[in-house]
Amino acid sequence: MERTPIQKATSNDGKTIAIISYLTIIGLVAAIIMNNKEKTALAQFHIRQSIGISVTGMALGLLRFVPGIGGIAISIVGLLLLIALILGLMSAFSGERKPLPFIGEKYQEWFNMI
Repeated sequence: MERTPIQKATSNDGKTIAIISYLTIIGLVAAIIMNNKEKTALAQFHIRQSIGISVTGMALGLLRFVPGIGGIAISIVGLLLLIALILGLMSAFSGERKPLPFIGEKYQEWFNMI
């Protein structure tokens, strides 16, 4: 009987990188750098989702300057982005490539260069 070498999956086939991508902007940058060494589909998917959440949060942060309803709007949007972040993180923990509700597919299209 011939012995074949056992191949260990490095960083759980991108699962670790996927999880790191959701942990602050610094984690996102670290995940992009780590993914450049050994690209995996799972890590790329979650990096795109995380970039989308970050860019959306920064863009909608401008609502703060709208007089009157700006504070309420930013609170609602902030809560929705927190929920999106938690959903993405749960998907990364389970190793699934599940897009975020409503906008996740667009994030995959818009940030396909990653």
